[in-house]
Amino acid sequence: MIDLDYLAFLENILTDNRKERFYTVLANRTKHFTVAVEDVFQMHNTSAVMRSCEVFGIQELNVIEQRYGKRIDKEIAMGAQKWVDIHQYDSITNCVSTLKNQGYQIIATTPHENDCLLEDFDITKPSALFFGTERDGLSQEILEKADGFLKIPMVGFTESLNISVSAAIIIQNLTNRLRNSDINWQLSEEEILEKRLAWARNSIKDIKRIEARYYQENPR
Repeated sequence: MIDLDYLAFLENILTDNRKERFYTVLANRTKHFTVAVEDVFQMHNTSAVMRSCEVFGIQELNVIEQRYGKRIDKEIAMGAQKWVDIHQYDSITNCVSTLKNQGYQIIATTPHENDCLLEDFDITKPSALFFGTERDGLSQEILEKADGFLKIPMVGFTESLNISVSAAIIIQNLTNRLRNSDINWQLSEEEILEKRLAWARNSIKDIKRIEARYYQENPR
C-alpha cells in the first residue's frame, strides 16, 4: 500500500514541471507488452533495448543472464534505467514461467515457419517479446516454449537486424497500435502511484537523508 502522505511530501520537493512530466509519461506507460532479452553478449545492446522500452512506453524489461552476467551500460541507457523496471533472471525457465504466470504469451522474435509478420500481429493479448543474442538468436529452449513467432518484414539481401534495431522497430510499431486501440493497456491507479513514488525517489538527491528526516518527523 502506497504511503500517500510520503508521496505528497516527496512530490512537494519536485518542480511542477517535473511532476507534470511524470503524469504525462505515466499516462502512456504500459505493461500490456513486456520485453525480454536473452544472454546478450554485447551489453550496450541490452542498454539500447532498455532505451527503446523507455522511449516507447514499455515499463518492464526482463534480462536473462545465464552466461555473461554483465551490467547495464549507463552511458548507453542514458538514464533509462531510472524509469524502466528491470527484472533479472538466472535461467530461461524462471523467466518464462514467471511471465506466463503473469498472463503473458511468449512471443519469439525470429524468422520461423509459423511466424507472423509485424503488421499482422494480434495486439489484444498481453505478450512478452523475446529477443536473442547477436550471434545465435534465441535459444532452442525459448523457441520450444514460445506461444508464437514474430518477424519484421524485410526486402533486402540482409536476413537479420541488430537486436537493438529489431527491438526498436517492433516496440514502436506495437505500442503505437496499442495506443490507437480500445484495449485497456494503461497502468492501473495503484501502479501509477507506485511509479510516482519510485520516480520521485529517483529524482531527489540525497534521498536517504530526506527519507530519514520524514520518518523521524512522522513516526509510524
